[in-house]
Amino acid sequence: MRTHTVRLAIAQINPTVGDLRGNEELIMHYLDRIKGFDVDLIAFPELAVTGYPPEDLLMKPHFIQDNLKAIGRIGKAVKDVVAVIGFVDKKGGRLFNAAAVAYEGKIAGVYHKMRLPNYGVFDEKRYFSEGKAPLVFGLGSLIVGVNICEDIWHSSGPLSVQAKKGAKLIININASPYHAGKSQEREAMITRQARTHRVALCYANIVGGQDELVFDGASMVTDTTGVIISRAEAFKEDLTMADVKITLRRAPDRKQAIRISGWLPRVKNAYVLTKTTKPLGPQEEIYEALRTGLYNYVAKNGFRQVVIGLSGGIDSSFVALLATDALGKDNVIGVFMPSRYSSKESMLDASLLASNLGIKFIQISIEQIYRIYLLMFEPHFLGSERGIAEENLQARIRGNILMTLSNKFGWLPLSTGNKSELSTGYTTLYGDMAGGFAPIKDVPKTLLYRLAQHRNSRGLIIPERVFTKEPTAELRHGQKDRDTLLPYEVLDPILKAYIEQDLDQAHIASLGFSASDVQKAIQLVDGSEYKRRQSPPGVKITPRAFGRDRRMPITNKYRE
Repeated sequence: MRTHTVRLAIAQINPTVGDLRGNEELIMHYLDRIKGFDVDLIAFPELAVTGYPPEDLLMKPHFIQDNLKAIGRIGKAVKDVVAVIGFVDKKGGRLFNAAAVAYEGKIAGVYHKMRLPNYGVFDEKRYFSEGKAPLVFGLGSLIVGVNICEDIWHSSGPLSVQAKKGAKLIININASPYHAGKSQEREAMITRQARTHRVALCYANIVGGQDELVFDGASMVTDTTGVIISRAEAFKEDLTMADVKITLRRAPDRKQAIRISGWLPRVKNAYVLTKTTKPLGPQEEIYEALRTGLYNYVAKNGFRQVVIGLSGGIDSSFVALLATDALGKDNVIGVFMPSRYSSKESMLDASLLASNLGIKFIQISIEQIYRIYLLMFEPHFLGSERGIAEENLQARIRGNILMTLSNKFGWLPLSTGNKSELSTGYTTLYGDMAGGFAPIKDVPKTLLYRLAQHRNSRGLIIPERVFTKEPTAELRHGQKDRDTLLPYEVLDPILKAYIEQDLDQAHIASLGFSASDVQKAIQLVDGSEYKRRQSPPGVKITPRAFGRDRRMPITNKYRE
């Protein structure tokens, strides 16, 4: 019986999709950072070279070749440490989601992902072929297995084969996107797999935002009993190291293992402080996901400043607070655009919010241009009562103002619609839906209030009246959201059941909701698909977001 101590490092990096040179430099940077720490093995995330998901970039032959050149250069730079790095491999005209095992200036082995996810936000079978065989390699007398993301979720997947081949350490590299509760699901799965197969497990996840997706990182290392001995920061780039003790009770069968020639267990001279990062609470976790997604979308797309239409309501107040936390107060501009229907309280609340945040505040009245529009349409609207056309005209004027400011100053407009509004179509196409990014499009209204109160608990930013006044679009005298929608505390659970859980009308009603309320909510959702298809991207924080997750046809006559 022999005991090995293996020093592992996880480079939890934030690559940018398509930035092959930048991602290569980022990987090289982390290879430099571990020098002097006597690290035996370092793991980088899934598709670290290309960024995740590269989508139809994978159909560009030059992109594939440039990615192969990059992993070749990285392999040459790896010296006295074993590095596992995600990239795209090409064999016989087929593409593979791959992990390179690099050591002493060469690629010693390559693993092809065997379980390709093709559900929810994943489209891997559109691009990749499935790998055929698990990979194990020998570090001295220790057998190590390498697999990728989805591979580890299956009890009969590559992990079980690798364990049977004698692997006592498993390196699993990931691009596992976030949704609320995912970190707990993931941690339970990792500890269960480690305990079941009696292997130490190194789980290396990507971090950062990519369009709608956010990757939370939270990489971890377990021992062979499933106990987490190291956990990286959530929502931050991080380098975490851990010493893993592995006891070999019998000599492993190394016949099918790739040998890493020349490797010897090294004496650990440097001291490594194992991270004991605590998981974030539920609301803090979601807030950090939103902040990370917003920051990365703005920064990775070359913007610096954002502009937000402030109404004095909870949605725009929360987006302004989120943007200030993500980008800094000097990079956020709030614009209040009152009409004849705007209350004095709304103006005071928007102004106070901007003052509390320290952001630039602009007031542009839409009353004059609104009056001109009404005069222009007057001969065409003769005989009809004022209604939704006149109401939505105000929202579209405001959308035009924000887009014009964007054109003039390069500010990215942030749309402020929440998931409850987008679900039911309670939003104006080319009006308040206008913008380049919608940070809260996957946040239900009731959750938004909880997140705002949680953030306000760290210091009063959003005025208290914003939480207590009844939600209103202020597009006509006395207007309230409840005139059109169900109360949000009733509406949001129905929407969750219908959109995220795919429950039918009768099932939802059986949960304690009136049949008429359920029918009304479903009709609003089904009739608003054309609007949602034209909405800007936004951060995914629920298990089923609009867009990549839920893809309903616009032209659709099916009804229960």
